[in-house]
Amino acid sequence: MFFIIIIILSLFINKFLTKWLGVERKEKISETAGKNIDRWGRGIILLIFLCTLPYAIENSNVIKWYWICFLIVSIGFQSYMEWKYLKTSKQYVITLTYLLLALVIMYFVDYFIYRI
Repeated sequence: MFFIIIIILSLFINKFLTKWLGVERKEKISETAGKNIDRWGRGIILLIFLCTLPYAIENSNVIKWYWICFLIVSIGFQSYMEWKYLKTSKQYVITLTYLLLALVIMYFVDYFIYRI
């Protein structure tokens, strides 16, 4: 039930922001000059977080903060790349909204899980 609510909320936010800002998600970063920077950046972020994952799993009280940091870095990087290379679009605003939604969900995930 929790995940269904999250999916419906994200679809509603996507539709609302797309209409309100007039954003068309037709172009991708892989179709611009930032294709290699995006690919290398995502690879480096993934490598760093995979290398630090065993330390986060070993210390169980930091695993939530590990995933929060991962969300900030990965979705923040995606938003920056959209802002930098897709200047004519405001796709980065929708991405930042998803980042905020994901951070709130990750921060309160313990509360939601134990209440259900």
